[in-house]
Amino acid sequence: MKINKRIILSLVAPFMILMSATGLILRDNSRKIFYLPIGLMGISILLEKELRRRLDRENILKKIKSYQKIK
Repeated sequence: MKINKRIILSLVAPFMILMSATGLILRDNSRKIFYLPIGLMGISILLEKELRRRLDRENILKKIKSYQKIK
């Protein structure tokens, strides 16, 4: 069975956030700061994906509307 790489990469960001949350909850106070960058990177990856998806949809809608005006 061949595993699709896109599926694995789409699960990386939520896994990073989950790992960061568990590290912040379960570690002692001196080690909590090490999990903060992992969580911030996971959140930034998710936000970037959502922003890119919205911009792509908006561009596609503009192209569709421009073709409708020509006819």
